[in-house]
Amino acid sequence: MQIVGAEICVNHPVLAVGATDWLPIMELKQEPAVACGTHVAVRVRAQIGFVRIRVFAEPFDQGLRPDETFIEVFDGPLSFSDGRLVVGDVMGETRLMKLLGESGRRRVRVSVDEPGWNASAIDVRVGDVIA
Repeated sequence: MQIVGAEICVNHPVLAVGATDWLPIMELKQEPAVACGTHVAVRVRAQIGFVRIRVFAEPFDQGLRPDETFIEVFDGPLSFSDGRLVVGDVMGETRLMKLLGESGRRRVRVSVDEPGWNASAIDVRVGDVIA
């Protein structure tokens, strides 16, 4: 089920997906995405047009679903100290926030339409709290 969606214009070519905790410094180098225990940094196109972001909670129903043609750039657990997910540019100018529920670690999968500097659409899949 899609729980949030937005189109945002970013000035910086890196979008952060993760907890409301302080965003640590992460080096992307030439990778399309890099992660730590609380965030995923995803390379996106900047200053060209909107970047579409959709967040889905598992399990999926018959409604809107993640785009299966997208390429997965991250699959792993992230910790959410207050149960909220934040997606936004690393400059802090634009962000969206969604309450997922209770705090804890959750499996998160991030997929993009085109890995690298031309990514213009991101699908984020968030699972239940991992015991």
